Amino acid sequence: MVICFLTDFGLQDDFVGTCHGVIARIAPEARVIDVTHGIPPTAVLQGALVLSSTLPYMPAGVHLAVVDPGVGGSRRPLALQDAEGRLFVGPDNGLLLPAAERAGIVEACELANPAYALESISRTFHGRDLFAPAAAHLANGVPLAELGPPLDPDALVHLDLPVPAFRDDRIDATILYEDSYGNMSVAINRGNAASMLHASPGQRLVIRMLGPAVSVR
Repeated sequence: MVICFLTDFGLQDDFVGTCHGVIARIAPEARVIDVTHGIPPTAVLQGALVLSSTLPYMPAGVHLAVVDPGVGGSRRPLALQDAEGRLFVGPDNGLLLPAAERAGIVEACELANPAYALESISRTFHGRDLFAPAAAHLANGVPLAELGPPLDPDALVHLDLPVPAFRDDRIDATILYEDSYGNMSVAINRGNAASMLHASPGQRLVIRMLGPAVSVR
């Protein structure tokens, strides 16, 4: 099975490689796809949006995501399954939900069974000690319910996503993030642009960002 791996760990430290090693020891046949490890530190919203937007291009399997400013605190560690059979592992801070809710969450559990974690769990590196082992065991075919007690999907932490405001001839919206090429993700979807601005693919629009206007397609 494939494990798609997304974090804010960066590549300058050993964090990503260590998690790869944990996965390989438990599930040596699993293939790991590194979606990105360049999410800005603790940027849960950006991580959630990248996880969701890349999901349609990833093979079905386990989606391991770790952007976890609450590590060592009261937030719960999660595993989810959606209606398409995709599995998600990560913290209960809203990171997983935009992706998992695309098809609908059918099962959720708290990672609480020590049989599917490393023997010693640190307070600061749950990616290595808890999330990577859980993802590897799921890739090996361990049922989700074996990892811990069930959770009500409605009780999981949701992110407050910015909502655009609609005017007569414009949409006021938030820039969600900017990638390394300068491309900006804005809280407007294609349906908003088509229905409210009567825009069509390829049409040039103008974005005004508290300063000079920028033309975009």
